Amino acid sequence: MSFELQPTLTSDLLELRPLAETDFEDLFTVASDALIWEQHPESNRYQKDVFRTFFRGAMDSGGALIAIDRSDGRVIGSSRFHGYDADRREVEIGWTFLARSYWGGQYNREMKQLMLRHAFRFVDRVVFLVGPENHRSRRAMEKIGGALVGSTHRGGRESVVYEITADAFRLSAEQAECPTDAPEGTLFTEDG
Repeated sequence: MSFELQPTLTSDLLELRPLAETDFEDLFTVASDALIWEQHPESNRYQKDVFRTFFRGAMDSGGALIAIDRSDGRVIGSSRFHGYDADRREVEIGWTFLARSYWGGQYNREMKQLMLRHAFRFVDRVVFLVGPENHRSRRAMEKIGGALVGSTHRGGRESVVYEITADAFRLSAEQAECPTDAPEGTLFTEDG
């Protein structure tokens, strides 16, 4: 079974679907907020010409997804799968950004959960590259269970590498279903 880099993934909160050429203006409306990019190595990505290059790269990647708030149909951001390696059973998730009104809540976690669930049908390891000084993204990675495993240089840029393994993801999901802080003697069933 081959990895589908541009699936349509849905939850109660979000729809992730393949990025299309017609999404440029809606996605740029989100990306045009300079504060989204202030800790990013390309801090001028809020400028239309710079964003156009980013968007072209996303389209050419074959793995870009657009994020849509299911409550109102509004475009709220984007992410992508990249570098699928069947032999290593690994893929990267990255290039993620969300409108600031969606920061700090459940949307980033939900986006990554959808993407991770999909990825772990095909791979054993998902990696995330983050700029060393991008403290917001590093905190977000840690909140979703990313483990810092090293650093790398790509495209002339240093990045720290986080990973989530299929085993860690499954364990995290199991713990969420059966909290360990329940009072002693509490019985959990499949119904809750």
